[in-house]
Amino acid sequence: MVSSEKYILSIDQGTTSSRAILFDINYQIIAVGQKEFTQFFPDSGWVEHDPEEIWLSTLESCNKAINEADIRPNQIASVGITNQRETTVVWDKKTGEVIYNAIVWQDRRTSDKCLKLREFGNEEMVTQKTGLLLDPYFCATKIAWILDNVNGARKKANAGELLFGTIDSFLLWRLSNHEVHSTDATNACRTLLYNIHDGCWDDDLLELFDIPKSMLPKVYDNAANFGNIHDSIFGAEIPISCLIGDQPSALVGQACFKPGMVKSTYGTGCFVLINTGDKPVKSNNKLLTTFAFQINGKPCFALEGSIFVAGAAVQWLRDGLKLIESAEQSEVLAMEADSSQEVYLVPAFVGLGAPYWDPDCRGALYGLTRNTGPAEIAKATLESVCYQTSDLLTAISKDLGENKLNAIRVDGGMAASNWTMQTLANLVQLPVDRPKNLETTALGAAYLAGMQVGFYPSMDEFAKSWQSENQFNSIINDDQREKKLAGWKDAVERTLSNK
Repeated sequence: MVSSEKYILSIDQGTTSSRAILFDINYQIIAVGQKEFTQFFPDSGWVEHDPEEIWLSTLESCNKAINEADIRPNQIASVGITNQRETTVVWDKKTGEVIYNAIVWQDRRTSDKCLKLREFGNEEMVTQKTGLLLDPYFCATKIAWILDNVNGARKKANAGELLFGTIDSFLLWRLSNHEVHSTDATNACRTLLYNIHDGCWDDDLLELFDIPKSMLPKVYDNAANFGNIHDSIFGAEIPISCLIGDQPSALVGQACFKPGMVKSTYGTGCFVLINTGDKPVKSNNKLLTTFAFQINGKPCFALEGSIFVAGAAVQWLRDGLKLIESAEQSEVLAMEADSSQEVYLVPAFVGLGAPYWDPDCRGALYGLTRNTGPAEIAKATLESVCYQTSDLLTAISKDLGENKLNAIRVDGGMAASNWTMQTLANLVQLPVDRPKNLETTALGAAYLAGMQVGFYPSMDEFAKSWQSENQFNSIINDDQREKKLAGWKDAVERTLSNK
């Protein structure tokens, strides 16, 4: 007999796979569905996804989770959607068909466009309004590229016949059977088109990037009534009560609700966010001012550092170099590496993000000898993520001045590696807390969706449920640490100058 209990479904649409996770009333995972999809690299620095493949992989993941849990669709109390941010989709308003592949957040094809806009003195205005930098990472120049390079697209856009969305908005449009075109504040603020101070799409920015306002979705809080999944999709009408970008969702899942709390997520990229409270903090160290979340119309802000390549570097070891067969093998190899070799990988496969923001530099390996083998390269790959995190935390500390960081909460696939987390603690000299539930991105969206419909309690009560599974503390001395960081700094400088 099937139980009558209710559950929350979290759709976690990531950069390399779509996942669906069912949570019960105690935030416990009941079932998981996952489906990887294709990465397209049509030119140097270009990264694309097929939105139709994303859509189908999302449906397959949801159905798998529902079937694995052996529940009826009407037992799902609410759905939350969290997504890879900045990835840009444009589709036909009438037919619902996409007009070009999704241009992924990692894509660098519009770097020249961003450079020209900077040269004309536009970055100060853009940063003041959005908290972001003029970089191809964000959506605006991607949208403009599609309008200018797809035959007839700009004419249709000007006629109000095209819609834009980040992945959350695209999935919402499809799940609602083309009825709802909306997004949330954490995704809207990553477009270069949203004024984070006024809380609206900005006419000056729309004019700068030449994007019709009619393309843009309505913007709501993270926990809100986003309509319903049409009953033709899963066999029941299910409310969608949360949209939130993946990194803010992880911040929520880690219960980082108080100013000064920090989380770092290790997925395809690595993203460090620190809660800065109800006032946006301007960075002087090339970090981003962004939304942590917005509830009941009240924004909470964050400083963010973005690393473009983290888990993607391990994927490169597996799929590109074929040094490993699974991600877990990278840790095994790293532990076997010759500790006397100082090999550094700067994984600038699509440029470097914060705090360097150089879209044109490319990856490099330094310190190779005849004795360097797969183990040393694997070690350098995992260390590169820790070095980049150290760079971000240093920048955050400079921006915050006397406000010292107390600890860092970690999550994502690479956080499961004890060796990597210990290396991270050694380099950043902060306690590194790994929670019992590493699925914090999915949990954040699930919690907000459940809170919105009264399924889950207040944020204070949710915070009490957070539990640490392990804490890592530094076990090397200052001289060892400084030597390692000096080698990393030298490798980065060489990479930045070698273009």
